[in-house]
Amino acid sequence: MPKAIRLHATGGTNVLQFQEVGAGDTAMGSARVRHHAVGVNFIDIYHRTGLYPLSLPSGIGLEGAGVVEAVGAGVTEVKVGDRVAYAGGPVGAYAEVRDIPADRLVPLPASISFDTGAAMMLQGLTAQYLLRRTCTVKPGDFILIHAAAGGVGLIVCQWAKALGARVIGTVSSKAKAALAEAHGCDHGIVYTEENFTQCVREITGGAGVSVVYDSIGKDTFFGSLDCLKPMGMMVSFGNASGPVAPFELSELAKRGSLFITRPTLFTYTARREELLAMAHDLFGMVESGKVKIEISASYPLAQAARAHDDLGARRTTGAIILKP
Repeated sequence: MPKAIRLHATGGTNVLQFQEVGAGDTAMGSARVRHHAVGVNFIDIYHRTGLYPLSLPSGIGLEGAGVVEAVGAGVTEVKVGDRVAYAGGPVGAYAEVRDIPADRLVPLPASISFDTGAAMMLQGLTAQYLLRRTCTVKPGDFILIHAAAGGVGLIVCQWAKALGARVIGTVSSKAKAALAEAHGCDHGIVYTEENFTQCVREITGGAGVSVVYDSIGKDTFFGSLDCLKPMGMMVSFGNASGPVAPFELSELAKRGSLFITRPTLFTYTARREELLAMAHDLFGMVESGKVKIEISASYPLAQAARAHDDLGARRTTGAIILKP
């Protein structure tokens, strides 16, 4: 019988239980995927802790790559034997085998390994919508990406550089700054040693950046606003340090008529045609070599708790995966 990580309560990593799970008939519209690799992302920690509530008991995980083993009635998107990858709901990727709506699966090119596919989908599709849809980055634009040495950060640095942007990134150490700079970041700011807002103003000659991509949340929010040029865009897409507290909209006005958005991947990929187009764009960047997916750690599926510990403690860079 296949095994999966299950949640029966929220809390610390001890709530991640590796259990046998039943596998009945594949439902209409769904496909059964045998995972070769599973991605680990910060949103998984939010689900585990209850910051983003799940209906318990529940699986966990939103990203994987593998081979289709069975399809339910009415499925036309994939067939048995297809190499596929996915990112997004429903949760349940931390599993040896799982059923998922077939319209959430995208064909994985033969040139991209299962490990890379599992490591790139959620973070890579996030980078795609951040740079190409939420705020279209143009040659010469100054941008700021927080957590530049993380999974999304490394992809954004490379992709933005390929678009001709001037990339500023914040990181927690000199080693992470060197990693980000090796992946297209023009200016790595070690926020534990420097005031990132002051550094951004110095780098841009006082003008500020066109867009800030902020996945940190509470700790960086107002500093990020202070990095923007008039009519700049604040893109808040995560809460690694905790959710942003309520604030007065006048804060945006007095800093120069700023824009702010709180996007999610699930909105941008809700329509299958958009999902396929975004995946095609991402795969093209990876196949061209303009974006390289860095996998810093791989853990057995049964050791998902250790993966969460390392990710939560910022001991990892790039992407991390689980191997069923």
